[in-house]
Amino acid sequence: MYQRDLAYIHDTGFTGFVSKAAPGLLRILRRHRIREGLVVDAGCGSGVWARSLTDSGYDVLGIDISASMIGLARKQAPAAKFKIESFFRAVLPPCDAVTSIGECLNYGFDPSCGKASLTRFFRRVYEALRPGGIFIFDVVEPGILHGETPQRRFLEGPDWAILLEVREDPKHGVLTRQITSFRRVGRLYRRSQELHRLHLFTRAELQELLSQTGFELGVLGGYGRLRFAPEHVGFLARRLS
Repeated sequence: MYQRDLAYIHDTGFTGFVSKAAPGLLRILRRHRIREGLVVDAGCGSGVWARSLTDSGYDVLGIDISASMIGLARKQAPAAKFKIESFFRAVLPPCDAVTSIGECLNYGFDPSCGKASLTRFFRRVYEALRPGGIFIFDVVEPGILHGETPQRRFLEGPDWAILLEVREDPKHGVLTRQITSFRRVGRLYRRSQELHRLHLFTRAELQELLSQTGFELGVLGGYGRLRFAPEHVGFLARRLS
């Protein structure tokens, strides 16, 4: 669940998606006349999107199950408030918008997560939003892994390296990422391992759940100039009243 070293590696090497998404996300908020107020960032990670929000005049509550990520977020976005907790369980305050950027809703860090928990989370988001409030998120769908599995990749940065093995289980709708990371500490490298499990949902499933909750729906192919890859889809859900 993004322990100390992997949280650092993610923050230094893998925040490009959120950084590129931020301008388009801000335009979506303003287009829906949300120019101020509270935005709840579910799965806030190291606070890159939270910082963009506070710099633009919004109040922010970031929620993440990783204490290491929250530690980085508090430095990244000192004007925001943060909570170490699963957003599937956290109490959501009255707010103007809820966001979950970067396939956060797929992650199975909370043992209770799954379709039932997602349904309850959608209801809690709807209840927390003020009339006219919006819920923006993106997920990955089944079939995201093309070709044979497992697939292996090697990634590196100035003071870290990652060995990544990815498998998709179509029968159970689960994607697993076995991550072996190496982070330089002094003259040596510290090794750690994490297994990330993602539940894969189809856009049709999510559209049905959101509609049943009462949201007005829109499907997004990206955030502004940032376009999603195939089997990656975004949603814009609005509470009308």
